[in-house]
Amino acid sequence: MATHTQTESYKNMNEEQLPVAKNKLHGWKHFAGLYAGEHVAATEFVIGATFVALGASTIDILLGLLIGNILAMCSWWLLTAPIAVETRLSLYNYLNKIAGNSMTKLYNWANVIIFSVISAAMITVSSTAVRFLFDIPAQLDWYPNSFAFVAIVLAVGSIVVFVAMYGFSTVADFSKICAPWLFAIFIAGSFALFPELSNHVLGSTTLSSWADFMTIGDSSIWTGTNAEGEKGIGLLEVIGFAWAANSITHFGLIDMAVFRFAKRKRYGLFSGVGMFFGHYLAWISAGIMGAGVAVLLKTTISSLDPGDVAYHALGWTGFVIVIIAGWTTANANLYRAGLAAQSIFVNQSRERMTAIVGVVTVIIACFPFVFSQMLPLLTYAGLLVVPVGGIVFAEHMLFPKIGLTRYWAKYKNITRSVPAIATWALALVFGFGLNALDVMSFYYLFIPTWIFSIVVYTLLAKKYGASEDYTTEIAAEQQELKNIEAYQAELAKDVAKPVQDTSLFSKVLNAISTISLLIIFVFASQVMFFSETMSIYTDNKTQFEIACFICTVIYFATAYWSLMRQKALNTTS
Repeated sequence: MATHTQTESYKNMNEEQLPVAKNKLHGWKHFAGLYAGEHVAATEFVIGATFVALGASTIDILLGLLIGNILAMCSWWLLTAPIAVETRLSLYNYLNKIAGNSMTKLYNWANVIIFSVISAAMITVSSTAVRFLFDIPAQLDWYPNSFAFVAIVLAVGSIVVFVAMYGFSTVADFSKICAPWLFAIFIAGSFALFPELSNHVLGSTTLSSWADFMTIGDSSIWTGTNAEGEKGIGLLEVIGFAWAANSITHFGLIDMAVFRFAKRKRYGLFSGVGMFFGHYLAWISAGIMGAGVAVLLKTTISSLDPGDVAYHALGWTGFVIVIIAGWTTANANLYRAGLAAQSIFVNQSRERMTAIVGVVTVIIACFPFVFSQMLPLLTYAGLLVVPVGGIVFAEHMLFPKIGLTRYWAKYKNITRSVPAIATWALALVFGFGLNALDVMSFYYLFIPTWIFSIVVYTLLAKKYGASEDYTTEIAAEQQELKNIEAYQAELAKDVAKPVQDTSLFSKVLNAISTISLLIIFVFASQVMFFSETMSIYTDNKTQFEIACFICTVIYFATAYWSLMRQKALNTTS
C-alpha cells in the first residue's frame, strides 16, 4: 500500500511518467484498428508510385512486399511489444531511466526533425489536390515553381498547425473512421483504372487469367526498368524497404508508446493489419493507379503527383482522399513533433512549441522534394534512431541474461550516460559510414547499425558500472512499482467503465456507413469485371465516380455521427 507521502508525489507527477495502469489496457481490436488507420495513409500514393518509378518487377513487388511486411510485423511482435508490455513505459521514459536527461533531450531533437519532415511531406501531398482545383502545374522539382502553390501550402499548413495545437483529439477520433474508407478507396481506385491498362497492353478491357495480370504488370506497371530506362531495383531492395519503412517505430522502439497499453505481448502481431492493408494492398493499388493514369494521360508516372493520380482514378473523391489522408497523417506527426519539442523546452506549453515547430514544418512543405523522396527519407530516419532502439534492447533483453543490471545508470544517479551518448554517436558514424562506402543496400543499413549499437553499449555499460551489485536498489525499485500499482488501483475504483452505444439509431447509422462502402466496392467491381468495351468502361467509370463521391459523403456523415453519439454517451454517463 502506498503511503500518503508517496500518493501525493504520484499525484504531482505527469501521468505519462508512470507505467500504464491496468484499467487502461486495451484488447486486440484496439491495435488492429490503430495500425490499420495509421498505415493506410497519404504516403501510400507516393510510395506505391515510387516503386513503379524505381523499376521493380511485378513478381518482385508481389513477393518482396509480402516478405518485407511479414518481417516488419514480426519486428513489432518480437522486439517492440515485449519491452513495452513488460515495462508499461514509453520509449522516452525508458530512455530517461537508463540514459539520463541529456540523452533524452538529444533523442527528442531527433524526433522533432523526423516528425516535422514527415508532417511537411503530408502537407505537400494534401496541397497537390488543392493545387489541382486551381489548375496550378504539378510541382515535380525539389523547389516550388509557383507562388500560387506556395500560397496553397501555407493555407493548408496553417490549418494543420492550428488543429495540432488545439483540436488534435477531434482529429484522432476522425482518423479512426478513415481506415475502412481509405482501404476501400485504394482498392476501388485500382479497379477503376485496371481496364485502361488492360486495353493498353492486351487490347482488351477484361482479364481472362492470372497470366494476363502478370503480363499487364510486367508491361505497363512494374516493368523492371526505372524512369531512366535502366534495370530497376530487385527483390532484395523491395523486401528491404518494406521492412525498413517503419524501422523507426519497431527496431527504433518508438511504438513502445502504443504497445505499453497492450494486454498481451502477442498483440504486436496486429501490426500486420496495417502492413497488409496499407503497405501491401495499398502500395500495389497505388502503383496500379499511377501507371493507369500515366497511360490515360500519355505521360510517365514520374511526371505525376498524388493529386493527378487520385483525381483521374477517382474523380472528386480523389480530392477528398488526398486531402484527408494527408491532413490526418500530418496532424498526428506534427502533434508528436510538438510533444518532443515541449519535452526539450519544459517551461514552454505544448501549444506554443507545436506552433513554432509548425511554422518550420510549413516552410519545409513548400519544397516538393520532401514527398518525392519519401523512401530515402523514411529509411534515413530509421537509421538515425535505430541505435537508440539497440541501446534499450541491450539494457532490457540482454543485460539480465549476461549478468548486468537493468537501470544501473538510475541506481548510480547518472544524469548524463556516457555509454548511451557515445554508443549513439558511434553507431551513427558506423551506419552512415557504411552508406558512404556503399557496402550494402541502404535499405538494410539499420540491421548492422542496430547490432553494432547493442555490442558497443553493452561493453561500455559494463565498463561504467552495469556489472556492479545493486541488490538494495533493485529491491527499492520493485517496491516502488508495487506502490505505484496500488496507487493506480485506488484511482481505478473511481473511474467509470466505458458505456457502449447499443441504441437502434446508432446501429442504423453504422449499417448505413458499412453499406455505403459496399456500394463503392460494387461499382468499382462493375468497372473492373463488366466493362467489355472501352465505351462501356467509360460509362461504368463515370457511374463509379458519381457513386463513389456520394457514398463517401454518406459514409463520413453517418460514421462520424455515430462516433459523436458514442462519445456523448460516455461524457454524460
